Amino acid sequence: MYGFINTCLQSLVIEKFGEETWEKLKASAEVQDAFMTYTVYDDIITIKLIQEACKVLDVSMEAILKLFGEYFFNFCKRSGYDRMLRTLGGNLTEFIENLDALHSYLALSYQEMNAPSFRVERGANREMLLHYYSDRRGLCHIVPGIIEAVAKDFFDIDVVMNILDMNEEVEKMGKKEHVVFLVVQKACRQTKSTRSNRLQDHQDTQRDQEALQATFPRMKEKYLSTSICPGEKSHWEVVRGILPFGKGYLRDTFQPIYPERLWIEEKTFCNAFPFHIVFDETLTVKQAGVNIQKFIPGLQAQKIRLDDYFSIVHPQVTFSISSICKFINSQFVLKARREMMPKAWKSQLALKLRGQMIWMESLQCMIFICSPKLRSLQELEENKMYLSDIAPHDTTRDLILLNQQRLAEMELSNQLERKKEELRILSQHLAIEKKKTETLLYAMLPEHVANQLKDGQKVAAGEFESCTILFSDVVTFTNICAACEPIQIVTMLNSMYSKFDRLTNIHEVYKVETIGDAYMVVGGVPVPVENHAQRVANFALGMRISAEDVMNPVTGEPIQIRVGIHTGPVLAGVVGDKMPRYCLFGDTVNTASRMESHGLPNKVHLSPTTYRALENQGFEIVERGEIEVKGKGKMTTYFLIQNLNATEDEIMGRAKTLADHKASDEATPPGSPVAGQDSMEAAAGQASSDQTKIGPFPNHPVLSAFCVLL
Repeated sequence: MYGFINTCLQSLVIEKFGEETWEKLKASAEVQDAFMTYTVYDDIITIKLIQEACKVLDVSMEAILKLFGEYFFNFCKRSGYDRMLRTLGGNLTEFIENLDALHSYLALSYQEMNAPSFRVERGANREMLLHYYSDRRGLCHIVPGIIEAVAKDFFDIDVVMNILDMNEEVEKMGKKEHVVFLVVQKACRQTKSTRSNRLQDHQDTQRDQEALQATFPRMKEKYLSTSICPGEKSHWEVVRGILPFGKGYLRDTFQPIYPERLWIEEKTFCNAFPFHIVFDETLTVKQAGVNIQKFIPGLQAQKIRLDDYFSIVHPQVTFSISSICKFINSQFVLKARREMMPKAWKSQLALKLRGQMIWMESLQCMIFICSPKLRSLQELEENKMYLSDIAPHDTTRDLILLNQQRLAEMELSNQLERKKEELRILSQHLAIEKKKTETLLYAMLPEHVANQLKDGQKVAAGEFESCTILFSDVVTFTNICAACEPIQIVTMLNSMYSKFDRLTNIHEVYKVETIGDAYMVVGGVPVPVENHAQRVANFALGMRISAEDVMNPVTGEPIQIRVGIHTGPVLAGVVGDKMPRYCLFGDTVNTASRMESHGLPNKVHLSPTTYRALENQGFEIVERGEIEVKGKGKMTTYFLIQNLNATEDEIMGRAKTLADHKASDEATPPGSPVAGQDSMEAAAGQASSDQTKIGPFPNHPVLSAFCVLL
């Protein structure tokens, strides 16, 4: 099938069920992202999509196909085929009878199209039989959806279609599935204004439905049970006996007037219609147009059979009068047999003739009025023909020229569609690469700063009245470097920094930079927050736990780190044009660095301002005492011990098991803060001021109970 069909199915699912459903359907069917209109795709793709749609939407195949048929009709209208479809016939019967002609015309452009065939048997009482032939099995339920939509939209009538019979065609038609539909037109009633008339109208409609439901089983039973006598009636004569013919709502009542004699000479007729053949019931050629004789010289011989020189390409029926009569309303395509051509002509294309079969009852002969089937000027040249060989009144002349232009437009459209698809794929790849670039950029700079730089704007320095800065380093790092290979140092630092980087996401602090073994983060910058000190404190506790998993390459023991924290104002901004960095400036940075350098192994060293920010926030803090700080003089500093309201798993951002949740519910009171979350302020109001202990030997009963639980 062409991509137009799959595109229609995609549009149906998206419009009726949403984009997410289509993505799920596409993934389960394992098909490509997009379909191009003029590209031919394997039927298996369409079948898989329909089957997966039944599973995903939990509806029957029949319902999906009928819905697709209705939508396909409207999709064709929206795609520019509205006027073409409206002009096929003045009523529903004529519309269906000309569908094969429409498919034949479209095949000039869609050369790989394998369309179904339709045949109508007219009946009385608003009924008709529709015969559907297709190479594709299981898709017949599309037909009721299309036909009912056409009847409602174009002819303002309601019809009901039911399957009367379904089998394989027995006449070697090449079409594998043959389905007979019973098409019944509902009664049309005028709208009544009074309530009683509306009620009566409803009752009449209900009776019509009941009558239809009662009639259909009897008709089907009669159709299936009637025995066929080969010597008396054919299969479809039985059907015609079930549905008597007459003037109904689907028939034309126009009666033409014919002359008493035919006012045209034999030679004039053969010249006026240069492509025509008359043959009798035995397929013996009685008459042929002058140009058919020119391109098929064998037709000039006496008593030759038409099937010796031609085969029927469409519809795929056996070459006999009875088979042709069944499809008398269809367009026929005959192809010249190459083996019957002169030797000099066997290298050129075999001539194809497309036209109409007309049965002449009085003469017991069939006339085939036709024209060469040519798609383009190239095919005209390959058949050694000229436009002058086609009669001036024959629209095949115009059709060849118009289709030549149409093919060129289709080729251009196909190229544009392919370019569009290539651009779409490139756009997807570009979006992926852009996301990678932005991820890398946001890892180096704050997002709003990076966006300003991308837009070519200058990033103004910002002043932050209060933030918390952390510095850390590895104890005896210089000695480790002297005793190890460089690759061992890189491996150790990479392992440690990867763990620290993960903690920055958990506690929502900003990593400023790393220099050697020094690691610097800040809370409250670049996005100001109230609980920046709690976030950095929880991050420091996580660093200390993570360092236990990083081994010293010299001793094989866990490394030791020093951590220093200070709270105060800073000035932040981007420095430099090449490899710009978001830097912090101010005495707060120096003091935080001093807290780290004057700290102790595996201790989190706090300045007085950080202590005041963490006071009464649920942390255990002990006083270190007064120490001499380089450049600052004497300062009273503190050590952060633990977060009393958060477990180690919460500090590290680990997933909990069910048992852990139960233990946490028992040990942690409601409202306890989780590391790095905004609930820290709420927990601060619940935490007692006695929870923060200053001194080496805390013995508060709450802390004792907490230690017992641990």
